[in-house]
Amino acid sequence: MEQKKRMSRRRRQAIRKRRILIGVIVLVVAAVIVGAVLLLKQAKKKTTTKEASSKTVQNLNIDNAEQQTKAEGTDNADAKKEDAPDRSGFAVDPNVPAGSDKANEEKTVYMTFDDGPSYNTQAVLDILDKYDAKATFFVTGINPDYFDMIKTAYDKGHTIGLHTYSHDYANVYASQDAYFSDLDQIGQVVKDQIGYVPCFIRFPGGSSNTISANYTQGIMTALSQEVQARGYQYYDWNISCGDGGDNPADVLRDQAISVDYSNIVLLMHDANNKETTVQALPEIIEHYKNLGYQFKAIDRDTFDAHHGIGN
Repeated sequence: MEQKKRMSRRRRQAIRKRRILIGVIVLVVAAVIVGAVLLLKQAKKKTTTKEASSKTVQNLNIDNAEQQTKAEGTDNADAKKEDAPDRSGFAVDPNVPAGSDKANEEKTVYMTFDDGPSYNTQAVLDILDKYDAKATFFVTGINPDYFDMIKTAYDKGHTIGLHTYSHDYANVYASQDAYFSDLDQIGQVVKDQIGYVPCFIRFPGGSSNTISANYTQGIMTALSQEVQARGYQYYDWNISCGDGGDNPADVLRDQAISVDYSNIVLLMHDANNKETTVQALPEIIEHYKNLGYQFKAIDRDTFDAHHGIGN
């Protein structure tokens, strides 16, 4: 009997020990889990803080880079403005002479583009930029959608001249008043783009045209004198590339490089349908550069290459 009691007591003690051990194990496991959770939270917090700090630094770097880029862009724009020559002296003024009836000895090509601005103006400007060549654009009002190209060309250092608004022979040569009314229209368009009305003009068909006689006898004789009295100067040409007709690029090139005058005033066209002129332009420029010519835009001292008046 006594032995049974001892055995029962031992079993109870053993059970109690197991319960205590299990309790200790549970507490240890719980402590480990809680510790692990706390460590994970702390690590996540550090990572988040580090990422936030990194993003802040990155954003600051981006902001600084953007500010620097903007500043550089502003500086470049200001530099371009400072580098661009002041050409307000090209404004029409009856008291300031323009043009020369004599060529000088400097080997110079004055490329002149009539009838723009057009779809092809940007392509022409890109080629001129590539060869660091300057030119003159005698513009019309035919393509209002491209009027902004007038300022684009001007800002690149090219000269802007007037070629009448409509380029309609029947209209512009109906009378002297009709001509100047049309000229004033394109003058206002150009003034809106570059800030003044330039003194450089080119008659539709040139001063030697005879088609004007179909509308008014003797009008070219009268206009050639009156435009100069009003402060303008008209510019003809001493070589044409032949793009007034439907000629391929190689013919235009060959025609354009067929002279060796000291001052070449080259007639070309900047119109929507003059892709062949764009195609021929690089070889024309390369030819004359290889012969030592420079390419300049018309200014007040440029040879005017006047034709003989035909009407």
